[in-house]
Amino acid sequence: MWTKENRARYDRRGLRYPSDLTDEEWAVLAPLIPRAKRGGNERSMDERSLINGLLYILSTGCQWRAIPKDLPPRSTLFGYFQRWEWDGTLERIHHALYQQCRAQAGRDESPRAAIIDSQSVKSAEKGGPRLIRRVTMVGRKSRERNATSLLIRSA
Repeated sequence: MWTKENRARYDRRGLRYPSDLTDEEWAVLAPLIPRAKRGGNERSMDERSLINGLLYILSTGCQWRAIPKDLPPRSTLFGYFQRWEWDGTLERIHHALYQQCRAQAGRDESPRAAIIDSQSVKSAEKGGPRLIRRVTMVGRKSRERNATSLLIRSA
């Protein structure tokens, strides 16, 4: 419900972009970001600005090359995005936030039941996508003469 307390809590006017993290949101996300690899160079980019850049792209739908100049460079953002997708960081962040949202709603952190409809059961009986044969159309030659062959033969 929109009360004065809630409106103040969700007010994003003081931020550079509406997609930027507040201090409260960053306190939740900061422990979930992996540290830099041991033995390598120290991370020169601030993790919060990386997350702000990725959230800007997700919220606005802008192209990578249209990222504003006050955010990290697109190559840096894209590199971290690919790395965190590959090593499962984004999945872990999503899972942790999902559990936190369920706990705040007064529900168990992990659901215990699932609903299976008849369509799901039917596809499982067939064995799933592994047993589906990939059929390709075999090209057929036209039985009719085409215009190109008529022009070549008459010349």
